[in-house]
Amino acid sequence: MTPPFEIDPARPVLIAGPTASGKSALALEIAEQSGGVIVNADSMQVYDNWRILSARPSPQDEARAPHLLYGHVPRFADYSAGHWLREVAKILEGGTRPIIVGGTGLYFRALTEGLAEIPPTDPAIRARADAILVEHGLDALLRDLDAETRGRIDTANPMRVQRAWEVLTATGRGLAAWQAATKPPLLPAGRAHAIVLDAPKDWLTPRIETRFDAMLAAGALEEARANLDGWDPAHPSARAHGGPELVAHLRGEMTLEDARDRATIITRQYAKRQRTWFRKHMRDWTWIRPPSA
Repeated sequence: MTPPFEIDPARPVLIAGPTASGKSALALEIAEQSGGVIVNADSMQVYDNWRILSARPSPQDEARAPHLLYGHVPRFADYSAGHWLREVAKILEGGTRPIIVGGTGLYFRALTEGLAEIPPTDPAIRARADAILVEHGLDALLRDLDAETRGRIDTANPMRVQRAWEVLTATGRGLAAWQAATKPPLLPAGRAHAIVLDAPKDWLTPRIETRFDAMLAAGALEEARANLDGWDPAHPSARAHGGPELVAHLRGEMTLEDARDRATIITRQYAKRQRTWFRKHMRDWTWIRPPSA
């Protein structure tokens, strides 16, 4: 997938887009043609327990160009946009031209607009949030948020809502207020080739379904089986699309066909939220259609 414009080999590249839109293939092509190191910006691909289900680059692809921040975080470790940004800062200081690729919009926003330095959340507060979410649902957390924060976050994303609730509970200050006090960004989008893959729904949906079938064929069920010991659905690494469904199948709670169907539905819903987020926050980036889309 070649971008329809010339890529300056000295200029950083940012590639965002919904899941299954071909971001990794584009990043690899740019790296092979004009050099650079491919840097992950996907919150699930950082974890070491999901290579297949998170669609991390294959060992063969990783051998074709340098890759960083893939599969380097232990399964039970906490990892946030702040962790990611600090690691990217070190990469930028190293002087190698980065090609930053992924679908986690918050990572790109932190990189190009800055990130508030919010104090770490006390584990007891996180446990309270987990319990509220399980017992009373997402609306119970949303009701406690200040109006400004509710207007800025993805209110359909449990992870983002819970994070906002934890920040407010821990600090007495809304997430939006913390974000208003951010430091200058590490890499403004105007200093990079900032690309969004504009993948329409009708084109993307069959790709999502085909990719999940390919994951199953490649051993995703066995990968899920390896995660059964110590499985905790509240942990961030357990939120890989398809992970909870395959675990439920392995526990006898649903058929494999139902798990497959549920996983693809959840992934399609996530892709829709990604497209909405990108349209809201990345209007000034360069939007390109994947081939045949």
